[in-house]
Amino acid sequence: MLSIKSFSLKITQDKRAKNNIFFSINGFLLKERDYMIGIFGGSGFYNLLDEVEIIEKETPFGPPSSPIMLGRLGKKEVAFIARHGAHHEFPPHMIPYKANLYAFREIGVTRVIAPTAVGSLKKKIEPGHFVISDQFVNFANREDTFFDEVPVTHISSADPYCPETRDVVIKAAKKLNLPLHESGTVVVVNGPRFVTRAESNFYKSNGWDIINMTQYPEVVLAREMEMCYTNISLVTDYDAGVKDDSSVKAVDVKDVMINFQKNTEKLKRLILDCIPNIPDNRGCACGSSLENARFG
Repeated sequence: MLSIKSFSLKITQDKRAKNNIFFSINGFLLKERDYMIGIFGGSGFYNLLDEVEIIEKETPFGPPSSPIMLGRLGKKEVAFIARHGAHHEFPPHMIPYKANLYAFREIGVTRVIAPTAVGSLKKKIEPGHFVISDQFVNFANREDTFFDEVPVTHISSADPYCPETRDVVIKAAKKLNLPLHESGTVVVVNGPRFVTRAESNFYKSNGWDIINMTQYPEVVLAREMEMCYTNISLVTDYDAGVKDDSSVKAVDVKDVMINFQKNTEKLKRLILDCIPNIPDNRGCACGSSLENARFG
């Protein structure tokens, strides 16, 4: 596998394509076109796209977790990667996060929409509800940066989710009258096991809202690639149960799958309604996240 030793980023103009800008990273070219949207989604989306093309990619970090499905939705170019693999073969701690984000960026993705199944840490956030995360707390232990050597790079994670795309998602969810929480802090755990009651109670005691296994390091890797990242969390369960309510049992995979499948069409409708309303040109700061992030 190739490795990137010195991850230095500079913008160069590709003379072959007047309207395309390329980021050159140690010899690897990452194309930037401000209108391509990347989605971590399953096969249910593909039949809604026009002009679908399957792309096999190799990256310096190995292949992504699935072939990339590239197509059009109206005037928008959209790319899909199955986060857990085409046959759900990658558990959360084994997903090739760096390859996935690199592959998206290389084909021209600048905005990522990342739906996830989550557990609820609060009784008022019920299964079937949607949460548009605005903060995370990370307890996962995974490779989480492209910048392992010089120049030493410290991106800001103060506001890790793209405010511009979040606003588009929130407005679309309201129009669909979905049960919505416009913000929320997600706790990201390593998995693949579900958490203990003691762990869950600790997270709840801090006032955090939902729990998941995949949003980190996706969100920060996207920021390092200067991509917008927006999460749509679909609540499938109450994690390790609700304290003082014995009728609410702890999560298991069967419950997650039942509740996710029950709400898949709503999630799909939400994403499809968002895509035409995402501006072609970015007005957020996500695309300049490296400007003041480096020493030297």
